[in-house]
Amino acid sequence: MLSDQFTNKEWKLLKSLNSPAKIQDYLNQLPTNFELSGDECKSPRRVMAEGNAHCMEGAMLAALALRVHGERPLLLDLSSRRDDDDHIVTLFKRHNCWGGISKTNHAVLRYREPVYRTIRELVMSYFHEYFLQKGGAKTLRCYATVDLSRFDKKGWMTSEENVWYVNEYLFALPHTYIIDQKQIRSLRRADPIEIKAGEILEWKSK
Repeated sequence: MLSDQFTNKEWKLLKSLNSPAKIQDYLNQLPTNFELSGDECKSPRRVMAEGNAHCMEGAMLAALALRVHGERPLLLDLSSRRDDDDHIVTLFKRHNCWGGISKTNHAVLRYREPVYRTIRELVMSYFHEYFLQKGGAKTLRCYATVDLSRFDKKGWMTSEENVWYVNEYLFALPHTYIIDQKQIRSLRRADPIEIKAGEILEWKSK
């Protein structure tokens, strides 16, 4: 049983996160993991114990919480051009529409209500806000999804070691492109006021 893999305290927390909104609220109150001691990719168990997370770690915890309540643990990789960072979102479905749970330190690229008929529609909702702070170039290019249950035998939910294999698998997957070269050449940069709004941070590095 899934519950056998967790302590009573961990299981109680996971059971309490019984809706996408509650999961998002929980992630929002977790400080950002700025990886001050070096790159890491913590399992959901370590996130619960250490009380911080970056986007990938938050996405895996959200996927686990959904799984505890009978849903598939699905991640979505929003992939950018090489001079920007990917962003990882947890997918969920309500009334035949997709939504996204997102751990981010920024004012955008956040939670998405389940109103998108396809995953591509949901991905496109992030397009205009996905830009570089320096210069405002829009950088979102493609996406891919993975069901984390494929890593059950490796212990992704409870490992005390970094679970880099999840990142590596997701980033190596064939991605679906949302924009072609002609469209890329005609993209307009973000406005100065949008760039200024992008400077808003939820958590500051100590």
